[in-house]
Amino acid sequence: QVQLVESGGGLVQAGGSLRLSCSASGRTFSSYGMGWFRQAPGKEREFIATISSSGGSTNYGDSVKGRFTISRDNANNTLYLQMNSLKPEDTAVYYCARFGHPRSCDSRLPCPYDYRGQGTQVTVSS
Repeated sequence: QVQLVESGGGLVQAGGSLRLSCSASGRTFSSYGMGWFRQAPGKEREFIATISSSGGSTNYGDSVKGRFTISRDNANNTLYLQMNSLKPEDTAVYYCARFGHPRSCDSRLPCPYDYRGQGTQVTVSS
């Protein structure tokens, strides 16, 4: 069983930054692609950033491209999401997820995952 635990969410003003972390249990973190998705009330789930198992391939949704950066530290089983230039429309619960393969995922397509965390709230005030 894999456990994913997100942290780093909070309240920030528009234009500010936050860094989310996702700590993973187990020994297989480095074998799987990972991603971040978000869900706001009344809206569909949106995958915003994904990364391959090695970190060599990343993919971003159009809504965050150029503002967010996904990265991973395989030695410490941790996934990150650096969020800059935050906007009120970025307000959502953010989840990390593990894919069942080592590749990143094109966020314009469905990105099936086998594990996800409990989520962390990000609120951006205007």
